[in-house]
Amino acid sequence: MDHEDFKNLKEKKKALLAVFIVLLNIFLAVLIVSTLVDIQNKIKTGKYIGQEIETKNTITISNIGEIYAKPDLALISFSVKTEAKTIAGAMNKNTEKMNRVIDSAKEEGVEEKDLKTTSFNIYPRYEWFKETGIPLYPEGKRVLVGYEITQSLQVKIRDMKNIGKIIEGATTAGANQVGNLQFTIDKQDELKAEARKQAIDKAKIKAKKLASQLGVNLVRITNFSESSALPRYYGLGFEEMAGIDEAEVPQIETGENKITVTVTITYEIN
Repeated sequence: MDHEDFKNLKEKKKALLAVFIVLLNIFLAVLIVSTLVDIQNKIKTGKYIGQEIETKNTITISNIGEIYAKPDLALISFSVKTEAKTIAGAMNKNTEKMNRVIDSAKEEGVEEKDLKTTSFNIYPRYEWFKETGIPLYPEGKRVLVGYEITQSLQVKIRDMKNIGKIIEGATTAGANQVGNLQFTIDKQDELKAEARKQAIDKAKIKAKKLASQLGVNLVRITNFSESSALPRYYGLGFEEMAGIDEAEVPQIETGENKITVTVTITYEIN
């Protein structure tokens, strides 16, 4: 390659490089413009970013709804405790007595679905003896003398007039512990809904009256909350009822339950 050819090749390379630089600049310019347009669009979309949220004027009203109702369901527990030298002996005694308790409840109109065994426990019984065979504690030797079995049955009583008869029948049949007597309402949800409606209606009336006094308009409800109290009356415990005389039917007073629902409503106003 002579000097003239080399010079021409060098000039061509310079020209190609210049074209490449021009094209690169055009590409970068287009990219920059496109990026700026995209950023501008995003800024328009998020034009509220950084601005404070507009505060809405509100008023909050609370009210209570109360429903009174007599309990229509009683829950009571009967327990049978038996002892014997062997587990089989204690279990046979316990089963026999508990079956009589169940039968006595059914005779008073309690259905199978309202009877539920809630516990069944077997405990070993130990005593301390010396060589002479006389019980002595803490000296001496601990000896297994038998077993104790306790079985508990929960009974739902729907006919409240029969509570006393069912207690009498169970103790006569062999229940030696009676307790956890509770009075409640079977369909509490219906009464709770009624109390809630009462509370909401009162709250709405109160809100309209307050808005009128303040000279503002109620726009819409922005928040609602509620709390409720469903009381359950607890009767006598085991110790107080365990010694009922078989010839005496106890008088059971069910009283009255109060179901309370408190609602809180927040209104937007203008």
